[in-house]
Amino acid sequence: MAVVTAPMDIKKKVTVSWSGGKDAALALYKIKAQQFEVVSLHTLIDAETKRVGMHGVHEQLIDMQAEQIGIPLEKLYMHRSGTQEEYQNTMEAYYRDCKCREIDGVVFGDIFLEDLKLYRENLLAPFDLLAIYPLWKKETSTLLSEFVSLGFKTMVCAVDERCYSNNILGQTVDENFVNKLPNQTDPCGENGEYHSFVYDGPFFEKAVQYRTGVQVEKKYSYGVVNNGKTVHRVSSFWFQEIYLQMD
Repeated sequence: MAVVTAPMDIKKKVTVSWSGGKDAALALYKIKAQQFEVVSLHTLIDAETKRVGMHGVHEQLIDMQAEQIGIPLEKLYMHRSGTQEEYQNTMEAYYRDCKCREIDGVVFGDIFLEDLKLYRENLLAPFDLLAIYPLWKKETSTLLSEFVSLGFKTMVCAVDERCYSNNILGQTVDENFVNKLPNQTDPCGENGEYHSFVYDGPFFEKAVQYRTGVQVEKKYSYGVVNNGKTVHRVSSFWFQEIYLQMD
């Protein structure tokens, strides 16, 4: 009897944790060049505002990103007043579903936050899913320069007022932006200094057309994982209102 063996080049199936920002986009770019099959992007969205977390970007824009990238988007909704337990339950339910669909791992755009990495891996462990970090421990100024040189186009959509003035909101992250970054902040905003919205890049069929509106200041409560414990903080953030430009 002939023995049938599986092809050696079968790619592992992965889903990408998608914020719509530059780190997620660069992680996707790098993982697509490796032996992985990207079956979906997944995004956590505020059930009331229909926006993506700290980015403040409306889900319509994230939908359009996914459409231009050509990868299905899976949206996970959570109430703004939700607790850490609700977040954990939401993600565990999603990871359980991923396992049922024979997805092998989850791709993250994290760079150097060890506690966050450990937290993610602990969430994934019960479902035997790989945690994949294409950007891990790379020098952040080098990553940002690479991102720009690859032809990605991204604009600043949110800033922590402790780190940046709101006058950088709406700016495109280009070589000029990179050269003017202050030394005291991380170039990629890995500590939450700023967030971005990617509107074009190497794997976009065409650029996402958008227009900007007003800038809004908000107090934001959030949790930071520190030494295995979640520390709750309140900061003031500026957000750039962005609208999908309809033809």
